[in-house]
Amino acid sequence: MPVILEVKNLVKKYETVHAVKNVGFAVEQGTCFALLGPNGAGKTTAIEVIEDVIPSTSGTIEYKGKPRSASFKNEIGIQFQQTSLLSFLTVRETLETFQSFYHKITPIEELIGLCNLEEILNQRNDKLSGGQRQRFLLALALANQPELLFLDEPSTGLDPQARRNLWNVVQRIKSNGKTIILTTHYMEEAQHLCDEIAIMDYGVIIAQGTSDELIKQYCDGAAIVIPKTSFHFPLNTLSLNYRETQGRIEIQTNNMNECLGQLLSLDIDLTDMTVRSPNLEDVFLNLTGRQLRD
Repeated sequence: MPVILEVKNLVKKYETVHAVKNVGFAVEQGTCFALLGPNGAGKTTAIEVIEDVIPSTSGTIEYKGKPRSASFKNEIGIQFQQTSLLSFLTVRETLETFQSFYHKITPIEELIGLCNLEEILNQRNDKLSGGQRQRFLLALALANQPELLFLDEPSTGLDPQARRNLWNVVQRIKSNGKTIILTTHYMEEAQHLCDEIAIMDYGVIIAQGTSDELIKQYCDGAAIVIPKTSFHFPLNTLSLNYRETQGRIEIQTNNMNECLGQLLSLDIDLTDMTVRSPNLEDVFLNLTGRQLRD
């Protein structure tokens, strides 16, 4: 597939902060690309530079093989994490207003069907639920028929049902040939939606690949999870690689049979044991650490 966006040696410096340091990646047309990272990693700054919201310090950004031109902003769609809407307008009135800003537009009926807006067209913007609002903002980002769509943490604050509904909408958009660049703090979301994932920390990309490739490269074996109450001896005498979390003991192992044999020999009750295969969240934590960042 052809490359629709290529970022080369991107740098963004402020007076006291070097936010983005020589970042580079390419996004193929018709794919979903995730840029992930903990708070302060530089991903939001990088995305804002790529969107042409803020200027870069140095580096190049090519769209369809050429430097971005004045028409770039008319050819992309952006769903910002926070967007203010006029509360007295209805959903339909707002869609019509946004479409009036562009020469090339997506038909309103297509936006309504794609983003499941049929039941809320006559509702005022300030009466929408969280899930309804996010689907609506997604429709607004598609109003100009963009080929490249930026989604900035689109499911933040949504309940599991609304999040899954939004994922279905994003997959429908992608199936229509759109290219998507996604930022999210939900690793399951990135693993579910994205073809390629880049993990960023301290201003640089530290890992990149498909979710399966990243899991294979940065995670070993599986995790056996057992309630702490099943252990009748001091944990510091356990000769296994473990960590304690929320009243459970999580044991990492590359040899399931050997690990289970050792646990049985210690007369540990395995009735409530669960086995968890590694996922993208494990990759993220292994690479960026488990310490909370502000």
